[in-house]
Amino acid sequence: MKAAIIDGKKIAETIRGELAEEIEDLKSKRNIIPGLAVVLVGENPASQVYVRMKNKACHDIGIYSEQQTYPADVSEEELLNKVKELNADDKIHGILVQLPLPKHINEFKVINTILPEKDVDGFHPVNIGKLMIGEDCFKPCTPYGVHKLLIHSGVDLNGSHVVVVGRSNIVGKPVANMLLQKEKDANATVTVCHSRTRDLPAVTRQADVLIAAIGRPEMITADMVKEGAVVIDVGVNRVDDPSSEKGYKLVGDVKFDEVAEKCRAITPVPGGVGPMTITMLLYNTVQSAKKKAGITG
Repeated sequence: MKAAIIDGKKIAETIRGELAEEIEDLKSKRNIIPGLAVVLVGENPASQVYVRMKNKACHDIGIYSEQQTYPADVSEEELLNKVKELNADDKIHGILVQLPLPKHINEFKVINTILPEKDVDGFHPVNIGKLMIGEDCFKPCTPYGVHKLLIHSGVDLNGSHVVVVGRSNIVGKPVANMLLQKEKDANATVTVCHSRTRDLPAVTRQADVLIAAIGRPEMITADMVKEGAVVIDVGVNRVDDPSSEKGYKLVGDVKFDEVAEKCRAITPVPGGVGPMTITMLLYNTVQSAKKKAGITG
């Protein structure tokens, strides 16, 4: 069996095209321009690249975007004051503070300061709590992207056994909660594994859908995957590669070549989950603008 490739880039482009049409409609009929503010602290190269990608994605589909940049030694008070200022800014519908933050700044305090209705990253405790009980909320972008990939790929989650490898607050826990909800395109039986799971391969081999979000390069091998499973690889790991001009290459948490010979469908790295994360950020921003205007649906 040779796996079908779940093309996250293509699915993301489809969703962004739909969002662009929706934004144009909001502008022409309601004079509403969705707005996103991104706050970047310090000079982390990965964060800088990610923020540039977000700004470009906003521009491409018609979202107003502004960036607030601070040096790594900015005080926590100054950063919190900026978040409060953005909370009060009517042209801003979504606020994203790029993580990680310098150690002298309390990330939880910053996230908690963002108004839940502008928390388009889906990390505020109010949104996490609503996600847990199945209420309407902003869902964290990467797990939301995973869910959308599964839906667009025609994967029937109803009654399926989903095994999530990884229990982070950013991916593992929220994606598990999304997929077990009693609602359309969910209703899965979900098992969450982690570093203390006994006989991990015995558990992962039970998965109809295996989601790898453990942060370890190529940890999931073919002997850990059931024949015909769907495999979603959330990991992005930089490993040495002397044959590359950069001296490294990006790999996922799944040993792609060997697992692809055994599973039914699989996401590549890069080009799988990655493009969906920013896409769902854009989606949440548009939804925030609509909610503020009292637009449903």
